[in-house]
Amino acid sequence: MASLRQLFLQHIAPTSPFSLKLEIERSEGMYLYSPSGQRWMDLISGMGVSNLGHCHPKVVEAIKSQTEKYLHTMVYGEHIQAPQVHLAKLLCDHLPNNLNSVYFVNSGSEAVEGAMKLAKKVTGKMEIISAKYAYHGSSHGSASLMWPTDLTQSYHPLVPGVSHITYNDKKDLEKITEKTAGVIVETVQSESGVNPPKNDYLRQLRQRCDETGSVLIFDENQTGYGRTGSLFAFEQYDVVPDVLLLAKGMGGGMPIGAFIASEKMMKQLATDPILGHLTTFGGHPVSCAAALATLEYLLESNLIEEVTAKANLFKSLLVHPEIREIRNAGLMMAVQLGDFDFLKNTISHCLDNGIMIDWFLFNDSSLRIAPPLIINSDQIREACRVILEGIDVAAARRQ
Repeated sequence: MASLRQLFLQHIAPTSPFSLKLEIERSEGMYLYSPSGQRWMDLISGMGVSNLGHCHPKVVEAIKSQTEKYLHTMVYGEHIQAPQVHLAKLLCDHLPNNLNSVYFVNSGSEAVEGAMKLAKKVTGKMEIISAKYAYHGSSHGSASLMWPTDLTQSYHPLVPGVSHITYNDKKDLEKITEKTAGVIVETVQSESGVNPPKNDYLRQLRQRCDETGSVLIFDENQTGYGRTGSLFAFEQYDVVPDVLLLAKGMGGGMPIGAFIASEKMMKQLATDPILGHLTTFGGHPVSCAAALATLEYLLESNLIEEVTAKANLFKSLLVHPEIREIRNAGLMMAVQLGDFDFLKNTISHCLDNGIMIDWFLFNDSSLRIAPPLIINSDQIREACRVILEGIDVAAARRQ
């Protein structure tokens, strides 16, 4: 009889020739476990998803409770469902007044797609501007925002009317004109290797969008839900977007996303024509119940307040001649090493010694560290010990 690994290789569509192929039997808190009992400390939160760790008891309880009531009942927006309503209300209670209407979807890519349509509808314009070296998803529209085009070239032509600016380059803001429907940026750039906004950049971006009548969209799919030390990263920069995008850490491990704007803007998706944006499974009641439990726990616990201290502990321990720089926004961190081979050898040692870690889509010389917010000081020390060992091993192999 074929093993699970063999069936995986035969029937699961690949995303690359180099998947980790680790068989996971269960997960709990900071750890993933194989059938043989091997465990890995997850330092990347399932790629930005598990901010509360794996199978958080409150999230699991909410999922179980909702499954006993009802699952899917009708396409999004037709039935009044308590998990959706309570989640939307709690989100809006913790957002600026202009972000008071929530459209739930299934993922970050879908949130991006909805925001692109919304910007075009409310402005009557076509051009969408995004930042170079940003990642907003892999669906046809969201992939159109990507630059460079190495990962998208095989699928061209993509959505027309997309232009690009350089993040943190104030001169490039002049490329935003009266023809621009919307500008979408990550509040903190992630896949370029963690690059926070500098020198009042986001405020000047906000000003330029106001001047040109363009919709400002903040993609907080990775930076939201406490990752950077506040519930949403934009709160730290005294700038409010017109549209906010959420996903990843939102569902506590369940698939969910959202784009959030003003009620006035959102109503335009419902008329001329009606049904301007549709989703069958968006806002699924089980995912919304999990997301509500996640948000409630973040708000009632001290996890967000502890982010800065935990990030500082990482930085104080990760000291090595081969570490050229550590960039971070809270517990979204990039440890800059020399080159990809050095990085790969470091990651390989970490994986062999129980630490799951990765690199970035547009930066293959930096370690990605973005652990669940529940990580404690002992776990940080253990993780750093293994990482430093890995750097030593990589340095020895280079000689």
